[in-house]
Amino acid sequence: MLLYKATRPQCRRLFWFVVLCLAIFTIFTEHLHSTLNMAEATQSNAELLEWPKKDKRRFLHVVYRVGDLDRTIKFYTECFGMKLLRKRDIPEEKYANAFLGFGPEQSHFVVELTYNYGVTSYDIGTGFGHFAIATPDVYKLVEDIRAKGGNITREPGPVKGGKSVIAFVKDPDGYAFELIQRSSTPEPLCQVMLRVGDLERSIKFYEKTLGLRVVKKTDRPEYKYTIAMLGYAEEHETTVLELTYNYGVTEYTKGNAYAQVAIGTDDVYKSAEVVNIVTQELGGKITRQPGPVPGLNTKITSFLDPDGWKTLAKHY
Repeated sequence: MLLYKATRPQCRRLFWFVVLCLAIFTIFTEHLHSTLNMAEATQSNAELLEWPKKDKRRFLHVVYRVGDLDRTIKFYTECFGMKLLRKRDIPEEKYANAFLGFGPEQSHFVVELTYNYGVTSYDIGTGFGHFAIATPDVYKLVEDIRAKGGNITREPGPVKGGKSVIAFVKDPDGYAFELIQRSSTPEPLCQVMLRVGDLERSIKFYEKTLGLRVVKKTDRPEYKYTIAMLGYAEEHETTVLELTYNYGVTEYTKGNAYAQVAIGTDDVYKSAEVVNIVTQELGGKITRQPGPVPGLNTKITSFLDPDGWKTLAKHY
């Protein structure tokens, strides 16, 4: 009896010691599992973020709205030399669209013009900049456009502080087109320029989500702006996305005219996974989850960048 009384406190201490050890072991095990899961997720995310660079991507088309579809088609074909590739009318949804470009959609970047029934004008906003067309002779093209009643907003000549010869014109809806003199180019429709509020953030976003790379970057402090050209090849070889940052300007109005740029991808589901990771870090959001378009086999996903510019990724 004396031995039992003497050892009971010891047993109690031993019991609580064992309980404490089990609790510590449980916490340690859970922490270890959590750490391993986080490490696996980090590795998985890192591998996923490398995928866009390996994906077979290219710029497909740019979408924007016009107030008179036939008028714009006439202007683009007669003044710019584009070809009407296809046109369709969808009366049940009260809109029509047309695809125009300098070559077939399968190999060239093209424009998709959208006309909504009864809407004759749109607000371009302050964020959209311009499109660009490369041509062997800017001076001749400007005179041809002028002869057809086109609006020349900058006469042809060298850029300030450079040798490149450019001009600017506006189409009937007020969209600006930069005309760039180049001896030859496989992609005449060569730029989409958008203004952004944080250039470095935007560069990171497009590098990570679309696998684009900076092919040219120019800072012009005397004019208080910086531009970055992003593409899948060199500037003179393909279409590039030109991002412009004006010193001190962090926000722009989007208007309702410009819609989106479309990118071709091998996998819209992986594309959306990448975007989901990147938007958590840099901002932006997915606006359409990946999947087929109703009634079509085409699979797409779409998302906004940190400035609200929309990109559509399409399986092709």
